[in-house]
This record gives sequence, C-alpha cells and structure tokens, in this order.
Amino acid sequence: MKLVFLGTPQFAVPTLEAIVQAGHEVVAVYTQPDRPKGRGQELALSPVKEAALRLGLEVRQPERVRRCVDELAALHSDAMVVVGYGQIIPQAIIDLPPYGIINVHASLLPKYRGAGPIQWSIANGETLTGVTTMMINAGLDTGDMLLKAETPIGPEETALEVGPRLAALGAGLLVETLIGLLAGTITRSPQNDAEATLAPILKREDGLIDWNQPAAVIHNRARGFLPWPGAWTTFRGVRFNIWRCRVAAEPAGDRAPGALYTSGRKLFAACGASTALELLEIQVEGRKRVDASAFLNGQRLSDTDILGESSK
Repeated sequence: MKLVFLGTPQFAVPTLEAIVQAGHEVVAVYTQPDRPKGRGQELALSPVKEAALRLGLEVRQPERVRRCVDELAALHSDAMVVVGYGQIIPQAIIDLPPYGIINVHASLLPKYRGAGPIQWSIANGETLTGVTTMMINAGLDTGDMLLKAETPIGPEETALEVGPRLAALGAGLLVETLIGLLAGTITRSPQNDAEATLAPILKREDGLIDWNQPAAVIHNRARGFLPWPGAWTTFRGVRFNIWRCRVAAEPAGDRAPGALYTSGRKLFAACGASTALELLEIQVEGRKRVDASAFLNGQRLSDTDILGESSK
C-alpha cells in the first residue's frame, strides 16, 4: 500500500519499521517539530524522525497538520497510519485516503481511551492489557475497532517494561491489519461507549502519594507512573521520589499512614488499612537515586518522620 505515517514517540518506531519491512511504500512521515531539550536547550529530533531518516524516508514537521490538507491530498496515499502523533487529525484529513486512517492504540479498547493508556492500566492494577488497531474518527479513540492483541501485565512490571512490549505487539498487529484491509477480510467493530474508560494525559500531581490508600494501590501507581510523574511525596519538607517499591508481607500495625520505619536493614512506609510498602529505591530532592540501605546509612529516622506531611 501507499502510506503516509504520522507519529512522534519511541512507541511508534517499531510500527514504522515494520510497515517498511513489509514492503509498503511510505511516501511521507509526519512528526512533531524539533523541540528544545535538556539543559542546553538544543533542538532534539523525535524518535520517529530519527528512524525515518535512517530508513531514507521523507520527513515533514508542520506545526499544525490541520493546515496540510492540500499537501496530504497531493500524496494520493491509500491509507494513513497514526501512532502517537500528538496532534488532532481533522475530519478534512480523515476523509482523504480511501482505506481511511488506522491508529495503533496501546489498550484493549474501549478501555483506556486517551493519552496515557499504558500508565493508567498499570496504575489501576490491571493484569491484562494489549493493543487495538482502529479507524480514526473525530472522537477521542472512539473509532471502529479492527484487530486486537493481548499481553499480561506482571505484578512487578512497570510502564517502562510494558511499553516496549506493546510497541512491538502493535507493530505486528498493524501489518496484519493492512493485509486484512487489502483483502477485505477485516470486520469493523463499533466500540461500546458504556464500557469505555479514560486514560487522560498525566499531570505532575497524579504522582503525589496519598498514604491513606492501601499499599497495593500505591505500588500500582508507582509502577504505572514511571518515568514521569513518578510516585512522590515529601520527607522533612523536600520532595521524596519512590523509584522502586513492593507491598510488604507484614502489616504496618497501628502506625499512622506515611510513617517511616525500619525492620532490620529494610525501609518501610505505613499505608492505609494497616498495610505497608517496602521502599527499595528512593531519591531525596537534590540527591542521587539510592537503594534503601544507602539511604539509611545517611539518615537517622525518628518516630516523627511522616511522609507527606508538608506535601500540601
């Protein structure tokens, strides 16, 4: 097929590579403009742009794709593929390709519509996720579903681990979808809006820990929100990031939620419902990430150390 590809993040790269390897003609790759990044604020290429240049593909980076209707029409593509592009596709563009615009979405739709499906599925304690190919329409991930593929979420897996697996799964599913569309063997399935859940774009405050919640809830959010916004609280008035943790086997007893305490050389935080979270790797604001043992070597904890007391 003659395709236009629209994508920006690393998650989209395996799909771009897969459709090229499958022999499709990618006439243009659209991605977000280069943005300043890092302390030096040097312009950084998106992962999709880097991949497209490596593959010898034409790259276009409009500030607003909605202004590119005539430009896209002139490409006469059979279909367009969208994976994490980062801009809303207007109806005037949706109507252009005869086979429509196909999206690779990192959830089992209609669950987890929105910008953060991987993060929110883990944060909510899901044990199964997957990818869905769907037809783009004017709504937010509301188009007809084409194909799905599932994968389990391990009890300790993080978004950093699940994401690449879903990217590879989505790449293969998209190639399979294109084959089915050409052959006319795919049946479009409307989504049941009554079963829909949302996965909104993450905000900094989503990572703020509520220590009144059970340890399992906090653990899931810590897994889901890596690398950003992370799971964070405050310790002695400064930000305290929890990079790795696990639900403790022993209860916290009558300790107040957020209370820091030790058992042997292990570090724990009391949580709601008398549960406890073992803190494995943490970071105090302005310092390096360290494991719990290194943290305890540099700190003398007291009974008054309550995480989150100054977080408001």
